[in-house]
Amino acid sequence: MMKDRLRKLIPSRDKMREFSALRPVAHLLNRPELWHFNRRGVSGAAFVGLFSAFIPVPSQMLLAAIIAIIARVNLPISVALVWITNPITIPPMIYGSYRVGAWVLGIDVAELQVELSLDWVMANFMAIGKPLFIGSVICGLVAGSIGFTASHFMWRNRVMHQWRKRRRLRGEEKSAARDD
Repeated sequence: MMKDRLRKLIPSRDKMREFSALRPVAHLLNRPELWHFNRRGVSGAAFVGLFSAFIPVPSQMLLAAIIAIIARVNLPISVALVWITNPITIPPMIYGSYRVGAWVLGIDVAELQVELSLDWVMANFMAIGKPLFIGSVICGLVAGSIGFTASHFMWRNRVMHQWRKRRRLRGEEKSAARDD
């Protein structure tokens, strides 16, 4: 079952409390809803993790953890989903977010001569900051909503499949008992 596989992959509450960096917030990790694998917790974690992945801050995992604790959704899944941002995915995510923000604000993207360097970003931060932030929030909300909906329906379909399977097995057992 998917739930059992997730439990094997994700560190337990006790393992997380062993990390010295987490000692100041260890009391927050005692909340059981942060560790539950249920439809609400996992779907909410998908939203939080994917939303946080689009926010261009250096501590996306910390942001996801804080939001997960506040929203009381599955903490490990929220933090793990942030890992979709990596050196390969960050440039298209940031550029796409910037384009969305520029479109929403009505800014012509052709005016800006983009260079992929830290010096260029620092020099043009005021010009790209507002559209990037707005676009990141919009893209994060869209990605989070898609993740929430997809995980919610996958979970629901899996449960419905299991119910049908059990009902079918019970029907076969009853018909076999009648035949005897």
